[in-house]
Amino acid sequence: MNGLPGVESVRSTSSAGLSFLYVTFDWSVDIYRARQLVAERMSAMEEGLPEGLVPRMGPISSIMGEIMQIAIPVDESKISPMAVREYADWVLRPRLLAVPGVAQVIPIGGEVRQFQVQPNTARMAELGITHDQLEAALRGFSANTSGGFLELNGREYLIRHLGRTSRLEDLSNLAIGSAVGSNRGQPILLRQIAEVTFAAAIKRGEGGFEGKPAVILGIQKQPTADTIALTRTIEEALTGLKASLPAGMEAPRVTFRQASFIEASITTLQGKLIGASIFVAVILFFFLGTVRPTVIALTAIPVSIFITALVFRYFGLSINTMTLGGLAIAIGGLVDDAVVDVENILRRLKQDRARPPHERQPTLQLVAQASMEVRSGILYATVIIVLVFLPLFALPGIEGRLFVPLGVAFIASTLASLLVSVTVTPVLSYYLLPRLKTLDHGDTRALAWLKKHYRGGLQAVLNRPKAALAAAGMAVLVAGAAVPFFPTTFLPPFNEGTLLVGIRLNPGVTLTESSALARQAEVLISQVPEVTHVGRRSGRAELDEHAEGVHVSELDVGIVPAENLTRTMDEVRADIRGRLVSLPAAIEVGQPISHRIDHMLSGVRSQIAIKIYGEDLDALRGQADALRARLATIQGIADLQIEKQVLAPQIKVRVDYAAAAQYGVPAPQILATLQGLVEGERVAQIVEGNRRFALVVRLPESARSIEGLSQVLIETPSGRIPLSKVASIEDSDGPNQISRDDGKRRIVLSANASGRPLSEIVADIRQVAAETKLPEGMFITLGGQFQAQEEASRLIGLLSIVSLTLMFVVLYTRYQSAVLSALIMVNIPLALVGAVIGLWLSGQPLSVAAMVGFVTLAGISVRNGILKVSHYINLMRFEGENFDQKMIVRGSLERLSPVLMTALVTAFALAPLLFEAERPGTEVLHPVAVVIFSGLISSTLLDTFLTPAMFWLFGRKPAEKLMDAKDAEAL
Repeated sequence: MNGLPGVESVRSTSSAGLSFLYVTFDWSVDIYRARQLVAERMSAMEEGLPEGLVPRMGPISSIMGEIMQIAIPVDESKISPMAVREYADWVLRPRLLAVPGVAQVIPIGGEVRQFQVQPNTARMAELGITHDQLEAALRGFSANTSGGFLELNGREYLIRHLGRTSRLEDLSNLAIGSAVGSNRGQPILLRQIAEVTFAAAIKRGEGGFEGKPAVILGIQKQPTADTIALTRTIEEALTGLKASLPAGMEAPRVTFRQASFIEASITTLQGKLIGASIFVAVILFFFLGTVRPTVIALTAIPVSIFITALVFRYFGLSINTMTLGGLAIAIGGLVDDAVVDVENILRRLKQDRARPPHERQPTLQLVAQASMEVRSGILYATVIIVLVFLPLFALPGIEGRLFVPLGVAFIASTLASLLVSVTVTPVLSYYLLPRLKTLDHGDTRALAWLKKHYRGGLQAVLNRPKAALAAAGMAVLVAGAAVPFFPTTFLPPFNEGTLLVGIRLNPGVTLTESSALARQAEVLISQVPEVTHVGRRSGRAELDEHAEGVHVSELDVGIVPAENLTRTMDEVRADIRGRLVSLPAAIEVGQPISHRIDHMLSGVRSQIAIKIYGEDLDALRGQADALRARLATIQGIADLQIEKQVLAPQIKVRVDYAAAAQYGVPAPQILATLQGLVEGERVAQIVEGNRRFALVVRLPESARSIEGLSQVLIETPSGRIPLSKVASIEDSDGPNQISRDDGKRRIVLSANASGRPLSEIVADIRQVAAETKLPEGMFITLGGQFQAQEEASRLIGLLSIVSLTLMFVVLYTRYQSAVLSALIMVNIPLALVGAVIGLWLSGQPLSVAAMVGFVTLAGISVRNGILKVSHYINLMRFEGENFDQKMIVRGSLERLSPVLMTALVTAFALAPLLFEAERPGTEVLHPVAVVIFSGLISSTLLDTFLTPAMFWLFGRKPAEKLMDAKDAEAL
């Protein structure tokens, strides 16, 4: 599998009688093509596999595709576990698999009914019945056969031979052969040589709910299915089945519902969008002073969102948490273009109203000219914002899947707002603004006060521009130097509303003991005030795609809604850890979706995976124990545990080839007989309506012990002999499982971060790993979230360089000057100052989300510079102003209102995302909002003074060069 195109990693886990191979492809590979490649490679390798082994691919689903866990509690005083499992297997599972979009339904728990034949080898020897006779008699049991067709009297008859039955008595009375000796000819019935009974299949897994036994069903969706719609369809199916539940069976209960997290996130973001719209309206009214221009500007929000929804519908895109997040981030910017347009039209109308009536321009012409004055600046600012976002579409992996929908929504809504500003906004302005009574008045009181104080401050800066630039330069250097010292993480922690608690005992413990301890954990966790329910899965389900042993349990813990929490999720997790600390097991507390993300990143359901590679399993265990002892001293490391690759107890039956040869029996025949009798062999299938049950031949439990196995009689040409004559039976041990990554054997130490940034813990782990001396041929690698964060950081850094280059090219094509282009781009490092301060004050680590915020901020922050510089040049071109401080002060004052409005509207539209950072849907967007909000505040404050100062110092030559193009349009 390693050689297949697009393969990133191959992992395998092998345990007794079961091996799983996980082939991870690049995200760009189509899933159906990947499955075709794997199927072709599997066909080619079948010749090298032992006889009877047929590898099978799992269904089209992913580890992230498990969308629901359903529990059917078992009250053994009212109904048997076997009856509940039978209902789950043959009623509930087929009904759910029939729902379009469901890929797999995996039941665990209860008892799987089998027709079991438990032979007595001593009794078989007495009556002269061989193992082959027993199997031959059973293989055709409960079968129908065909007799073809018969033509009789012009009619055609179908001949059917009916032998189907599901009665245990019919199986018990099945004739196996006839007696020899004195009772010659007397039939020998199956019940004479074996115990025939209904019995439970060998259990490798158990379920529980609220401390009681239960059958748990895990539902996996197909990759293209809509989670929320599919969940609702499944719930409708469950509701429809409630009326026909068997007597004594409790109704199914949902223990995990991925859609709840998505619905809570969407509800949260809808509230944030409404809050953002209110902030935008208040700020616009504060600056514009009247209702009409405010309404004109606000019109851009619903119209832009409506256009975005049409675009999404046309291209078949879904409205999800991240697309709503893109709208939440963009919502302030949606009115920016309209605000600049409305403000300039309003300013020109006021100037025209101040002229004598005979000198006034026609209203239509005035509105058109005022709109055209700023149209070029609006267009270039929007194009730059879009260009800055485009490289983010190159993000691979999970981060790409998260932020690409956000980028699509942001770009679509931003382009829609540009379309609105050049079409709808001028038309509404023409009809609504000319008749405004306030046109005879000047600025609002608030704006007049701002301009008065701004004029004095700006003049002071223009008198000493170099000192102001030096101070700003120092602030930028300090902010840039602080960035490497920020703690880093891959993604902010989600608040999924459900916790996943992993419990691992030492391999070799029985399923009964493992379930009993996990049941204690259920009871302890249910005492936590925030917990609503606890579901449990111990061991492995028959259809599960993970080779977990019976020593492993997973508990799905329901938590009250986020708005009802009185403690943080960290405190709840700490409470659970504290209650379980006395249990003799390794405990791991996480969340379902987060665990699955970790598993996709490193193959381990933890944030950190330390892998030791080598060929000697004993040496690997020894090195893992020594490394764990050193890692345990690291502050903030939690849930530190070693993968349970240990020596588990085994009973080894070792065939003596020499002894077997003396008795004339081939060793392979002994092994085949033992496998059929000891493990159990499915010899037929018994049909009962639409239900299918296995008919299994298997020794009773008493005969499967060391003593019992030694007395099992083996057929030889010279008679039957005890197994102990041809084999040694010993109590020993052996590895419980063997794991490999890319063909190399490894053992894993897993851990999570708690109370300390992930990056700092990883730095300490790397130092310990570097100081660890390993035997020849062994080496250590680190994987997990931090590795994905480092790779994403490097890629975003490279993409940022591309974005800045594109931005510079666009600005240069507009101004034909490297100096003016660089002068406008200085807003980006000025924004960095506020962004760094914002992250520091909020206590946020540097995550991929924060980096996306930096990239977005870079595009938004240059808008102010474009508006100012373009206005300076237009004043010189079309209004006869000279290059002097008077012109710069005038241009800065005239642009103060639109600059402050666009910046503050964009910033404060993000204010709802700054709060309730732990609410579902806000976790990933909160760092983005913190960066953009604080960065815009700093860039706006500094830009209002520094851009005029830099234009005064460096802008004369490029401005005079642009003045020569008198016939050019307004910039």
